Amino acid sequence: MNPEDALALPASVAPPQNLWQREVWPRLKVAPLLKTLGLSVFLTIFFIIYLWLLKHPMYAVTRMPLTALDRVIPFQPETLLLYVSLWVYVGLPALLFGSHKSLIGYGFAACVLCLIGLACFYLWPTAIARPDIDWVRYPAFAFLQHIDAAGNACPSLHVASAVFSAIWLDRLLRAMRSSAALRVLSALWCFGIVYSTLATKQHVALDALAGAALAVLVTMAAFPLKRQLGPPA
Repeated sequence: MNPEDALALPASVAPPQNLWQREVWPRLKVAPLLKTLGLSVFLTIFFIIYLWLLKHPMYAVTRMPLTALDRVIPFQPETLLLYVSLWVYVGLPALLFGSHKSLIGYGFAACVLCLIGLACFYLWPTAIARPDIDWVRYPAFAFLQHIDAAGNACPSLHVASAVFSAIWLDRLLRAMRSSAALRVLSALWCFGIVYSTLATKQHVALDALAGAALAVLVTMAAFPLKRQLGPPA
């Protein structure tokens, strides 16, 4: 995938440096059907495979150990909103791509990320030990407990998806010459999602660490690190 293609907009719609907001609408107008329909189909197929692996582990399930960090972070039900906000956050980078080619390249990288995670769940099923919590007191968690259960723990694809999206979103915002405040806000949102996986007790720290590492490695393969950290193309 060519980094220049990934972040390019047609020259006719390139805004002045201090008017980055003008880039948003032209980018949103690029392949809107592909972006919305593609994301919906992708998530549907992903969850079908994810839930099947969750309910039909191929091998003995490994229980993920707790770390000191897991013991320090208490159960915080109020972070549930941050946890589910991932499904908004992961859609943002795709919306901001300015060409079909870059969008397809990004989608391919996202598929690789998920396929590696699903392969890990298939070859090495993992789960966490549910904490001793009276879940009846937290009805909002009932659906989450049913869908996410305690399996498919490591690597955390919740964390991997958040970090992967954050890296690409940051690069896109830099290419659009957005304010530093907006990029910081994106980073804080990502951090909140990652933290929520531990605070809702859906994952342990080792799951989150593995998920973040997976996101970085896939991004480095799709978008060389030195170009990623350099000035916008």
